[in-house]
Amino acid sequence: MKIGVPTEVKSGEYRVGITPVGVHELVRAGHQVLIQRGAGEGSSIADEAYAAEGATIIDAADDVWGEADLVMKVKEPVAEEYHRLREGLTLFTYLHLAADEALTRELVKTKVTGIAYETVQLPSGMLPLLYPMSEVAGCLAPQVGAHALMKAQGGSGVLMGGVGGVASAKVVVLGGGVTGQNAANIALGMGADVTILDTDLEKLRMTFWRYDNRVRQIASSTLAVREQVLGADLVIGSVLIPGARAPKLVTNEMVANMKSGSVLVDIAVDQGGCFEDTHPTTHDDPTFQVHGSTFYCVANMPGSVPNTSTWALTNATLAYAVRLANRGWRDALRDDPALARGLNTYDGQVVCEPVAEAHGMAYADPAGVLG
Repeated sequence: MKIGVPTEVKSGEYRVGITPVGVHELVRAGHQVLIQRGAGEGSSIADEAYAAEGATIIDAADDVWGEADLVMKVKEPVAEEYHRLREGLTLFTYLHLAADEALTRELVKTKVTGIAYETVQLPSGMLPLLYPMSEVAGCLAPQVGAHALMKAQGGSGVLMGGVGGVASAKVVVLGGGVTGQNAANIALGMGADVTILDTDLEKLRMTFWRYDNRVRQIASSTLAVREQVLGADLVIGSVLIPGARAPKLVTNEMVANMKSGSVLVDIAVDQGGCFEDTHPTTHDDPTFQVHGSTFYCVANMPGSVPNTSTWALTNATLAYAVRLANRGWRDALRDDPALARGLNTYDGQVVCEPVAEAHGMAYADPAGVLG
């Protein structure tokens, strides 16, 4: 099989879909890997490192997409890449289709087989290909939030913590999953006063034991969210419903009554965001103001630390990529129910129910596709 890895073109995206280790494993299995020239530069990976492991370096993105049977990316295709989508192509990347109707309809129109990293799901409920980027985004959220809290950035001028006799910043984390736990860990390390809200009591109990009760845990409800948000200096939204749009937990009215100079970081922006006023931003222009509060809603947060993110991502995706290449996508998905849950589009059909619901489109049962 020919596996194509193009340069990412989304604003501020410096990650790449594979590392030289991944190239080595695919070439060793008998496949050809096509890397667009310079694709790894943003992650500090030179073309020579790929070539040394057997990759073919190709100049033009059109040629990488055009020759490949399977394209491995990091982020979803953007409008300038739509013309490269075609019938017979298998696309393996983050898609986040529930928040992107235009791309969903384009994949349906071009009959691309779209397999989304973020909906591959183990029987335990774990999302193995989303996990590493959730870790990265969670770790980044308190850092970018702390920066936005500085007065020169439009914040209230509150330090996260560590000064005797002065109250630490109050950080509220909505969602106690992988992202939320990592956000709490970093915020706690920065000296903040941290509270996590979740509807899953098991996650809250895990927080209790993991942090020796140094992080507050509250069962999430509309009233609890309101009370905590209104007293917060920094709110981190890390709510996730696999494949579906995120619920809107923080309303415009709540923001209007927050402290002046407070900061809200929406990690769920890829799935539509969990704040009512969220809209995607970029690393070049990451924030905007709402009622005197600063919103940070960058849709590819891990792209700001691409070296770490690229290696972490390939560690997670490689085994699945080898399976797809060795067996072909249909047999690979038949053999692995977790990978089968990653199938979002095929032959002009939406085969992920939350995506179909989000856009009012017809849903086709993937069991019929896979036989």
